[in-house]
Amino acid sequence: MKNLSGRNADTDPTSENASPFASSTVTEAVLPGVVEPGGIQLRTRPARPAGPGQVVLAMEAAGVSFAEQQMRRGKYYDQPPFPFVPGYDLIGRAVDVGERVSRDLLGRRFAVLTKTGAWASHVTVDAGDLTEVPESVDSAGAETFVVNGITAWQMLHRLAKVRAGGTVLVLGANGGVGSTLVQLARIAGARVVGTASAKHHDAVQALGATPVDYRAADLDDRLRTLAPHGYDAVFDHVGGEGIVDSFRLLAPKGTLVSYGTASTRDVQGSSRAPVLKLFGRLMLWNALPNGKSAHFYNIWAGRRRLDTFRTKLRADLTQVFALLAQGALTPQVAARIPLTQVGEAVRLAESGTVVGKVVLVPEDDA
Repeated sequence: MKNLSGRNADTDPTSENASPFASSTVTEAVLPGVVEPGGIQLRTRPARPAGPGQVVLAMEAAGVSFAEQQMRRGKYYDQPPFPFVPGYDLIGRAVDVGERVSRDLLGRRFAVLTKTGAWASHVTVDAGDLTEVPESVDSAGAETFVVNGITAWQMLHRLAKVRAGGTVLVLGANGGVGSTLVQLARIAGARVVGTASAKHHDAVQALGATPVDYRAADLDDRLRTLAPHGYDAVFDHVGGEGIVDSFRLLAPKGTLVSYGTASTRDVQGSSRAPVLKLFGRLMLWNALPNGKSAHFYNIWAGRRRLDTFRTKLRADLTQVFALLAQGALTPQVAARIPLTQVGEAVRLAESGTVVGKVVLVPEDDA
């Protein structure tokens, strides 16, 4: 394998001590402040070699998630101060390793959850955060299952503990997390009802769910008709006042999993207030003596116990990638757009016209 300097990293006698980035540059997409998608800036900077315990990945695919849509509005709960490089997750190939990292990683392909920083041609990460990606799967396809796959798997199996024969409701079943939830729930043997706009019903049905138009005036009645005894689990990324309806739709001993506040994305004001209000509701509902439970899913929960967090995340993502490699999961790649056209990628992701996830790729792979 050749590193970025053009040398063969496995045979060049000087490569052990020389950085492959000695004469290279990195391209990054920078969010300078609260801007429209076209205001996201591109910059180049000198490349930096991997530090101790680190790996540099050459980005092959990076996702455009709802989190970045909130970040560009200054609405993500704990985003860093502007300016910064967004990018919640990526697939990349190891091109440089630092001290205390095996050189056997060079040339291998990995997934990593970053929260920020992934919208770049090369990304430096801690080696402990890597999950290997099977070579048999496409990078863009695998990318759709990094943050989405971890989120869906953990909500389904670690929080809701959905079992075969159950009935679940997925709001936004055409989205990145939603379409993954539908597929994983079907694999688990559950019956799935999914909300989406009418134009996405064929796609949702193809994934194995019964689609319902979320704009329907009689939405609540339709959902209750499809599950007269209530839903064993409801997955709600919308938040806001609609979360009350989601809780009411639960069956006895059912589980509500909230994982976002999409309804307040374009609302001016504090990014924390909607989340804190949601937390208060969930805590109140959990105190009720009706057997139902309500959770807020945070993919970063438990990171203070770093080794345990990494082990759990790697195990769950490995399960998802195994299903992908077997053909049991179908990637929902809405579009592959070059990193240099990041503004167009964000605009498309926010348009509400696509099924699945918009993925940024290197210029040559678009």
